[in-house]
Amino acid sequence: QVQVVESGGGLVQAGGSLRLSCAASGSILSIGTMYWYRQAPGKQRELVASITSGGSTTYADSVKGRFTISRDSAKRTMGLQMNSLKPDDTAVYYCNADVWTNMGGYRSYWGQGTQVTVSS
Repeated sequence: QVQVVESGGGLVQAGGSLRLSCAASGSILSIGTMYWYRQAPGKQRELVASITSGGSTTYADSVKGRFTISRDSAKRTMGLQMNSLKPDDTAVYYCNADVWTNMGGYRSYWGQGTQVTVSS
């Protein structure tokens, strides 16, 4: 079994910063690409950022220059540093990871989500 757990959400004023963390554990042989998604009320879940096992990153246009994704492959953790937060960043943030287990092949695992609320 694989568990993915996010932490670090909370309430912050516009212009402030938060750091999210994601930790994967369980029967993991390796982790491929890791992702941060978010879902605001009444909206579809959207990809915020991704990072490959080699460290290559991608960002949604809406967060470029403000958010920074990182990972520690040895510790099986991922972070999302969020600066200059805006009310539009309010959402539940989800960690997603492509995990190789002893069942063979990469499978996608989701965390339970962490709420980020940015007040104006």
